[in-house]
Amino acid sequence: MLIPVRRIITCTNHQGRSSVLSDGPATNIIGGLTELWTTAEAPHDHASNTDLGARSNSLEPSTSGTVFRFFQISPEASSAHLSPEEKSKAWSDLFASMNAAHVQPDTRRDPGMHKSATTDYIILLQGAITLVLDDDEVDMKPFDIVIQRGTNHSWVNRGEVDALLMAVLVAPFLPRVDIVV
Repeated sequence: MLIPVRRIITCTNHQGRSSVLSDGPATNIIGGLTELWTTAEAPHDHASNTDLGARSNSLEPSTSGTVFRFFQISPEASSAHLSPEEKSKAWSDLFASMNAAHVQPDTRRDPGMHKSATTDYIILLQGAITLVLDDDEVDMKPFDIVIQRGTNHSWVNRGEVDALLMAVLVAPFLPRVDIVV
């Protein structure tokens, strides 16, 4: 069960003063990710009262955009009863449910391996997690941070409690092309 995340969204009210637009649990969950907020290409629209966290429907942010999310990973022991084929299918199905079936180019090292073109800022908040890379593994403890730079990776929880993480994914900037006629 996913831990609920309280999300407070600010706005500028009709009098031009800062205030709270929304205060409550984030409810947009995709494939085990609690979507908190997204942005599109800059400049960002701070005048809109649209819940941009509710619009997220993919592992990856939109072109030149960002996504801010909370996620948790259960201990590896919780899936020990699955065969390697079942684990592989479960991961494949999970990525497909996040509109990201294309991000698994090489899963030889771990069935959860995935790679996108984003730069990701990830912080472990609670528990323990191992960052699995093609050639390395790094054990992390709370408040360790990963700057994930478009590399093939996976997260494995070899601990006894869920690992809780926060992440900001930044899509590559695509330069704007102005056509002069």
